[in-house]
Amino acid sequence: METAWYQPIVDFGSTLMQPLYWAVSGLLVLFHYLWSPLLGADNGWTWVLSIVCLTVIIRVLLIPLFVRQIKSSRQMQLIQPKVRELQKKYGHDRQKLGEETMKLYREEGANPMASCLPLLLQSPIFFALFRVLDGAAHGIPRGQWLKDRRPLLDSLQNAEIFGARISDTFMGVGFAGGITSIHIVCVLLIIAMTGSMFITQLQLMRKNMPPEALTGQFAQQQKIMLYVFPIAFAVGGINFPVGVLIYWFTSNLWTMAQQFYVIRRNPSPGTPAYDAWEARRRAKGKPVTPADKDKASAPNGVARRNGKGAEPATVPVEPDTPRVVRQQPRRQTRSQRKR
Repeated sequence: METAWYQPIVDFGSTLMQPLYWAVSGLLVLFHYLWSPLLGADNGWTWVLSIVCLTVIIRVLLIPLFVRQIKSSRQMQLIQPKVRELQKKYGHDRQKLGEETMKLYREEGANPMASCLPLLLQSPIFFALFRVLDGAAHGIPRGQWLKDRRPLLDSLQNAEIFGARISDTFMGVGFAGGITSIHIVCVLLIIAMTGSMFITQLQLMRKNMPPEALTGQFAQQQKIMLYVFPIAFAVGGINFPVGVLIYWFTSNLWTMAQQFYVIRRNPSPGTPAYDAWEARRRAKGKPVTPADKDKASAPNGVARRNGKGAEPATVPVEPDTPRVVRQQPRRQTRSQRKR
């Protein structure tokens, strides 16, 4: 039988995914082992908590990338007025506009692609989890830890929460029997997943973006992401296993809480969140010094470096005082001393 032309590409991709399959299946087995004594090995909630713990581990590992994402997004917000000035000045020459825009990005330390980096790096992990759970739904072990433990694969395939198996999908169960508990569980998880994603993006736009950043091309991109991403995940979610929906909902909750913390503690200057931060400081009787402002607006809680589109913290300097110089006695010769 002749092999399809794309089969070598599929095999190569599968080979690259094997380490992720191994890691995902290993973490699932580990957390299942830890939760089993409390809830039972075949309890659906044991597998749910295993997926949640897996998600938390992944998001903790991605914290450095999240910090870089916040820094990049903030820099992109702050330089939008300069970008619009370049568009007005070089709008007739697209090549010159592109060159000047890239030059501005380099000078300000901004990177438009950095805000997408955590999502891009998380995608292979998401795909690995999807494939592991999708394989379990069809009795196919993916990942060495499940291949070596067939009873665990069967347990993952048949474990239930609220009448829905961890491996079930909204479309996979069909509608021959009408609306079932599987449909309801999947719909609720899809709503929770997309709703948390929408709230996270809306919170960023309403609280932590200056007014000048809410207009122009960058603002249009943010609005597109606000609506398109949740819709895309909602449409795709009908084919996601329940376990994947749980993973994605947990990941979105983490993102929402993480972003809430950053916005509250380190708001961008000139935003409603920044005004609220100053009001809280004054209500507690704490003076808002220039150093405090610089620290609050730094994404990682440290003072920003000069040359990155931000002014350094102002340090009070004592005025110079007149220097008292004591006059030294004039040196005398030996003959003068004898006199």
